[in-house]
Amino acid sequence: MYVDDIATYDAILGEIKQRIRSAQYEALRAVNSKLIALYWDIGKIIVSRQTEQESWGKGVVEQLAQDLQAEFPGVTGFSARNIWNMRNFYLTYTENVKLQPLVAEIGWTHNLVIFTKCKDDLEREFYIRMPRKYGWTKNVLIHHLENKSYEKTLLNQTNFASALPEPIQEQAKLAVKDEYVFDFLELNEEHSERELEKALLRNVDSFLRQMGGMFAFVGSQYRLEVGGQEFFIDLLLYHRRLKCLIAIDLKIGRFEPEHVGKMQFYLSVLNDTVRLEGEAPSIGIILCKSKDRTIVEYALNDSEKPIGIATYRVVSQLPKRFQDKLPAPEQIARLLQGVE
Repeated sequence: MYVDDIATYDAILGEIKQRIRSAQYEALRAVNSKLIALYWDIGKIIVSRQTEQESWGKGVVEQLAQDLQAEFPGVTGFSARNIWNMRNFYLTYTENVKLQPLVAEIGWTHNLVIFTKCKDDLEREFYIRMPRKYGWTKNVLIHHLENKSYEKTLLNQTNFASALPEPIQEQAKLAVKDEYVFDFLELNEEHSERELEKALLRNVDSFLRQMGGMFAFVGSQYRLEVGGQEFFIDLLLYHRRLKCLIAIDLKIGRFEPEHVGKMQFYLSVLNDTVRLEGEAPSIGIILCKSKDRTIVEYALNDSEKPIGIATYRVVSQLPKRFQDKLPAPEQIARLLQGVE
C-alpha cells in the first residue's frame, strides 16, 4: 500500500476498533442490566412467597439453589447464599423508586457491597453513583467504604459555592474530601513535608486513587516564575471531568490562615500562565496535618479563588468527629444530583 493508503487504512482500522469496543461495552451493560433485573425478580418472588407462607424459609431456599444449579450447570450465581442476597437486595430497594434504575447500571458484586455495608439510602446512592461516574472497581469501592469517603466528602470545607461557576460547583465539592488517609505510605508519624511529598510520588497510583477519581498527575515542585522569582507548587494534578488544574500545598502542621493567601497567589498565576483556553478555573487544596474548622471558615470567607482545606493521616482509623456532623438529608440529596 502507498503511504496515503496506509494512513487511510490506519484511520479506518482505528474507527472500527473503537466501534467494536463501544459495542462490547454496550453489550456488557445490557447483560449486566438483564442480570440485575433477573436477580431482582427472584428476590421479589421469594419475598412474596415468604409473605404468603411463613414456612417458606431456609430449607426451601437451599432446595431451590440445588435445583437451579442442577438445571443450569456451569452457571454461577445460584447458591443459597446468593439467593438470600437477591431477597435482601429486593427488600433494600423495593420502596426506593429513585435508586431502582441506578442499581442496574453497576455490577452485582458492587451492589452486594453497597446494600450490605451502607446504613441508609443516601449513603447507598453516593456509592452507587460514584462507580458509575469514576469507573471504580469492586476493590476500589471497598477501599472508599472502609475509608469513609462518603462522610469525608460531605464534611469537606471549601468556598466553591462562591468561587466557582454554578455548573461545576457540585462536581467540585465531590472532588475534594475533608480528610485523606494515606495508609499506603511508609512514614513515621513525625515527618517532613519533603518526605511526605517523596512518599506520595513513590506511591502515585495509590495517591491518585485516594484522591477519589478522575485525577491525573501533572508534576511535583511545579515551577512558576513571576517577577524574576521562582515559586514551586508541591503537587499539580489535573481533574479530567472538571477540566481544571488542581494545585496541592502540603503542610505537615496545622492549618494557618496565611496558607490561603499563598494558595490564592498560586491559582492566579496558574490561571494566567498555565491554564489552557476552555479549561475551568484552577482549584487549590491545602493538605494539612490538622485544622480548626472555625478558623478554616473565617480564612475562606473572603477568598475569591476556589480552595479546599483538608487534612491527612498516614494510619487508617475513623475519627470520632465524623459522628453526628453530617449535613441534613436535603443537603445531601442536592449534592448527589451532581453525580451523573
